[in-house]
Amino acid sequence: QVHLVESGGGLVQPGGSLRLSCAASGFTLDFYAIAWFRQAPGKEREGVSCISNSDGRTYVAESMKGRFTISRDNAKGTVDLQMNTLEPEDTAIYYCAAKYGTSWPLNADNYDYWGQGTQVTVSS
Repeated sequence: QVHLVESGGGLVQPGGSLRLSCAASGFTLDFYAIAWFRQAPGKEREGVSCISNSDGRTYVAESMKGRFTISRDNAKGTVDLQMNTLEPEDTAIYYCAAKYGTSWPLNADNYDYWGQGTQVTVSS
């Protein structure tokens, strides 16, 4: 059974960093594209970043480029999101999601499996 668990969230001051991790189990991560999404209170879910299944091509949403980096370790079954220079606007619940296949869109409708999310709060 496909299972995704996010970790690494917490409270951080503006300008700080966090590294989120998505641990996958019950399936072979190599065959799945992984994406991170976030949802802030009162706002729609937003795509953050995604990474392809095999060759590790990545995409980061425009507002986060230069601050966020996605990476994967198929051997460990994990996909990480390094977040630097965090801003209060980055406060949200962050979710990782998986989809089988070679495409890797940053569109939530394309993803079949989701984790429970991890809270990130950026505040002084």
